[in-house]
Amino acid sequence: MSLELKNEDKWINVDLRTKKLVIRFWVKGFPKQFFISTGLKDTKRNREIVRSKRDAIATDIALSRLDSTLNSYQFRANEQTNPAALVLKTSESKFQIDLSQLWEKFTEFQSSQLEQTTILGKYRKTANMIRQLPTRNLNEAPKIRDWLLTNFSHFTAWANLTDYSRCCKWACDSELIAYNPFEKVQLQKPKIKHRNCKAFTLEQRDLIIESFERHSIHQHYAALVKFLFWTGARPGEAFALTWGDISQDYRRISINKSRNFKGIKKGTKNGKQRVFPAQEGSKLHQLLIDIKPKNTVPTDLIFFSKAAKPINSDTFLDFWKEDHTKSQSNAYRSLGVVMELANQGKVPYLKPYATRHTFATWAITSGLSVDKVARLIGDTVQTVLKYYCHPEIVDFECPDF
Repeated sequence: MSLELKNEDKWINVDLRTKKLVIRFWVKGFPKQFFISTGLKDTKRNREIVRSKRDAIATDIALSRLDSTLNSYQFRANEQTNPAALVLKTSESKFQIDLSQLWEKFTEFQSSQLEQTTILGKYRKTANMIRQLPTRNLNEAPKIRDWLLTNFSHFTAWANLTDYSRCCKWACDSELIAYNPFEKVQLQKPKIKHRNCKAFTLEQRDLIIESFERHSIHQHYAALVKFLFWTGARPGEAFALTWGDISQDYRRISINKSRNFKGIKKGTKNGKQRVFPAQEGSKLHQLLIDIKPKNTVPTDLIFFSKAAKPINSDTFLDFWKEDHTKSQSNAYRSLGVVMELANQGKVPYLKPYATRHTFATWAITSGLSVDKVARLIGDTVQTVLKYYCHPEIVDFECPDF
């Protein structure tokens, strides 16, 4: 069932005969207009009471459980003489759906508008958190807030409460619930510490590349690491590259898709497609020539695992940071190349995304303008300046002026 009503205030009128407030509304599928007499005079306070009853009815209509007899929506005499009791009763009856059910509906709605990777990642993670809550009753929003603060960091509590509030706001707009119970239990947004997005020096970059080339276990991934350092591409973009994205002279690389941690293909992070130029005779140009197999088709991946399978973020961390392998009999831990170098004190440990930061920082240091670097890595000038420039790793002298 759905309401054929654009403005909910049209539900509430003053009866010309009795001068009392009444509720009138139509519902699709029913031939006659519904009518409820409130017995309340037209005052500001009484209108709030009637709106509460109207909200409860709207929720029942949205959930296809309307009491068409209207018996459960009648204004009782004791309720009319005790408005506070009426507000309490209607507010308690508003939430016939719990947070878990509401998040499921919200996720279903969002799935038609967002990338599948977002739904499988962030939205599923939030759903898992909701299942851990001590209660999913929307009437107990303060209890949920307190539990999150007790068991998680301020940031995690804030992030989850923000998600719940966003979900409930959508539910209000969709007439699934009467009001947002999380609106008044929001936490102050915590100050986010500066992200660990430093870049490597050129010497550290070259040492990492050399270590991959000589590594007895992870040598296979040296080409991927070189490509990331020399193009500033996002790892997911490199995972999705095929030989059809490379021009016949190996001088143009079309970056138009990505592959996420679940192996799902999608567009680039910000939807921007770009062509990365490889100068003839450059390290990048020669790399592409050297690694292309003799017999390929355009759909073949350029970079793949040692098992000839697509690479994802988990695979990357195995050879970059550390590999945890389990079997029925035992489990072992093997350090990745960069973590091993970090433990030896030769380089700082930075996340794989540091390859992108390294490229941007040194491209600008080498004389490329910021707008050109932004075009090469598929981002905005503002983002490059804010996140990808790390002058602290570049040795320079103050000019004499």
